[in-house]
Amino acid sequence: MRLLLESLGLEGLHVNAPVTVSSGRLVLHPDLSVPQLRLAFEYEGDGHRVDQRQWYLDIERRELLEAEGWRVVRVTARDLFHERAGFVERLQRFVPNVDIERA
Repeated sequence: MRLLLESLGLEGLHVNAPVTVSSGRLVLHPDLSVPQLRLAFEYEGDGHRVDQRQWYLDIERRELLEAEGWRVVRVTARDLFHERAGFVERLQRFVPNVDIERA
């Protein structure tokens, strides 16, 4: 995911960087983030889909980030390996200067 985002020209990516939420009471670590844009990328593997506990934690995590003004982009294997063009188009909603021609 990181390599694809960088190849599209997205700069300033951080891997598992801390994001403080809930008035400083909690620290989350999105898979990838661009703090300057308040943009987080979360990779959703099958474990996130089939594990009920993980599913609920993912929902809470997204809501906590969004409450702090972050946008959260959920990414799946389908986005990266099967429907890449659609993912890149979707990504433009969050990062208008993404270079589709590089995809």
